[in-house]
Formats: sequence, C-alpha cells, structure tokens
Amino acid sequence: MAAPFFSTPFQPYVYQSQEDTVTPFQILGGEAQVVQIMLKPQEKVIAKPGSMCYMSGSIEMENTYTPEQEVGVVQWVLGKSVSSVLLRNTGQNDGFVGIAAPSLARILPIDLAMFGGDILCQPDAFLCSVHDVKVVNSVYQRHRARNIAVAGAELFLRQRLSGQGLAFITAGGSVVQKNLEVGEVLTIDISCIAALTPSINFRINYHAAPVRRVVFGGDNVVTATLTGPGIVFIQSLPFHRLSQRIARSVTSPNMRENPRFLVQVGLFLFLAYVVIASSLILTEM
Repeated sequence: MAAPFFSTPFQPYVYQSQEDTVTPFQILGGEAQVVQIMLKPQEKVIAKPGSMCYMSGSIEMENTYTPEQEVGVVQWVLGKSVSSVLLRNTGQNDGFVGIAAPSLARILPIDLAMFGGDILCQPDAFLCSVHDVKVVNSVYQRHRARNIAVAGAELFLRQRLSGQGLAFITAGGSVVQKNLEVGEVLTIDISCIAALTPSINFRINYHAAPVRRVVFGGDNVVTATLTGPGIVFIQSLPFHRLSQRIARSVTSPNMRENPRFLVQVGLFLFLAYVVIASSLILTEM
C-alpha cells in the first residue's frame, strides 16, 4: 500500500463527549448546528448574546458582564456588545441548555487543556464556554505579541481563547483538522483558517497588489504559510465568502461588480484620453 501524500493526512474534525467527561454535551444537526450542554446544579454556561435556543426549566438566564469575556473600549464604541449571556442551573437536578450557531456553521468543541490552554480563532468564532475560559480580542490589545509570526496571526484571527475549560467555536461549511509535524509546511487561504494553535509559525503572503485586485479581481490573493508543529482547523466556507455570494445574487447586474466596474470604466476613459491627446499632439507636430 502506497504511503500517504501527507505525513499527517487531513481528517474530518470529529470530537465526541466522552462518557467520563466533566461536562457532557451533544452536537445536533448537520448545518446550523446546536450544542446541547448538560449542567449539574449550580453549573453555568457563558454564551454569546442571542445564541440561546432552548433550556430546561431549572436554568436561569441573565445578561451580565463577566471577567471571562474581555471587550475593549474600541469594540464597545464600534457597537460590539459588552455583555454575555450567563445560563446557570439553579435546580437540584441536572439541567440542559441548547446553544445555536449564528449562521450555517458547524460547532467545534475545543478542550483548551488538550491544546496547551491557548488557541487563536477567527473573529467572532466564540460561541459559548464552560468553566475556565477567557476570551480576548487580541487585535485590539495594546500589548505586543511575542514574535512577528504570532502578531500576523492575531491581526487576521483576532480572537484568543485561553484557560483550561471547554469552549465551543463556530466554523463555516465542512471542517477538517490538520496536525502539522515539526517543519511541515501548509499554504492556505487565510479566510479558511477557523482556528490554530499559537505554536504554528504564521507568515502572510500577498499575491496581488490592492489596485490590481480592484481592477482585475481574483480570489485567494492573501494566503498564509503555516509551519509546524501545531494544529489547524480548516473551514471550507468562510462566512464572508457566503455573504458575498448572497449579496451578489440579490443585487442588480449593473451594480454587481462595483466598485471594480467603476474602476475599469475610469481606467478605460483615462487610457482613451491619453491615446486621443497623444494623437492630437503628433498631428500638430
């Protein structure tokens, strides 16, 4: 049997709650999934506002600012919510809550203790958490990253989860997990990165100048070169790509290519003016 092409092949991300796990949970559905979390008396779940789908009668819900969710002044000024939903089981028996993904997304359970207590995620990937999980929007923090590679990753991924608890994040489309060995290199569209461990060396590659991209278009102009060791979770359908397709399908054909269409028209008129002006100058000579 031939050896695999990759030293560590791509694998569908499958994570099931173990029987002896501290917090049992179940992920329901294929797309736009719901995670159902079982809560013992006095246990709590911290979730993104508007994500609660259903809960048992013993669960009490309140909006609160919690130390686990760090939100900077900049995000608050730009309209980001500074509160979180706290769901606590106040009964004497076990209860449950259902937390829904905000879009056509899959829910990934991340046991931070298995990832060294730290992982970088795409913006707004965090859905909910149990126990000790701290969420920091790293791009807005004043402290500098330890190295340029991590700084580049934080610039695009923006959200850092740390602690020893259980967190749930969202990713679009199908999700695969890639375990990079030491020195193993992977090039990936930067928007397809759902999450990765900070141990991965991260380098950004720009394949087209901004002006050329506006005029001629093209996708995959920004990629990332990842060098192991570490783990990366890859999503096949980033939300912004899905939203762009929807926006293009509902807009009129004349406006569908803006602003690229306007730039192309302007460039054509400019070149036509240059040609006509040159012809007139040569004629006068």
